[in-house]
Amino acid sequence: MADPASDLPGASLDARVRAADIDRWLSSRFVADARLRADLIALYAFEAELMAIPTRVTQPLLAEMRYVWWREQMDGVFAGIARKGHPVLEALTEVVARHGLERAPFDALIEAHIGRVHGEPHDLDAFYVGPMQAAISVLAGRGLDERVVEAGRVRGLAQSGRADEARALIAAANRALAGLPVQAFPAVAAAALTRPDAPEFSKRIKLTIASARGRI
Repeated sequence: MADPASDLPGASLDARVRAADIDRWLSSRFVADARLRADLIALYAFEAELMAIPTRVTQPLLAEMRYVWWREQMDGVFAGIARKGHPVLEALTEVVARHGLERAPFDALIEAHIGRVHGEPHDLDAFYVGPMQAAISVLAGRGLDERVVEAGRVRGLAQSGRADEARALIAAANRALAGLPVQAFPAVAAAALTRPDAPEFSKRIKLTIASARGRI
């Protein structure tokens, strides 16, 4: 099929993520290292492209075709062969190589999106836990996956309109996050935002407090 890059706006990856996912864009501002912050943004830009597909095409089969295209591009991404001229894939290929990221969470995320366009239940782990684990690997290396499972589910529950369930899981999430390296916290900070509709200034304050305490 045709390269969906033709649908990409001309804005920088940072601007795209800010427009598509203000919560995680705000959280990424707490990453002091500019290179790591850009790597995190590349992950989020990839996710933003997947999220945008149902807004660009209306029929499930057409959406699935676009997701299949992205799934096929993962071959190049994980082989270190970027698709030239596609800023998201070029950036993602560099991030995967630089941090030794595993492919499984990326494939699971794409498959979950395919399921969603066909009406399947929301897969919280594929949509939220896996991507958060990849983000943690970027900021602090491997071996911390289990510490962010509950935090990923808190974020997923809040984003899918299940705020009460999200808040009920926060205590368990914070216990697991207790040993998380400080530099990794921006990857999970957005889980503190259990009200997706809150104004931006309120989110900034809550993220600042969460980052200072190291708790969501």
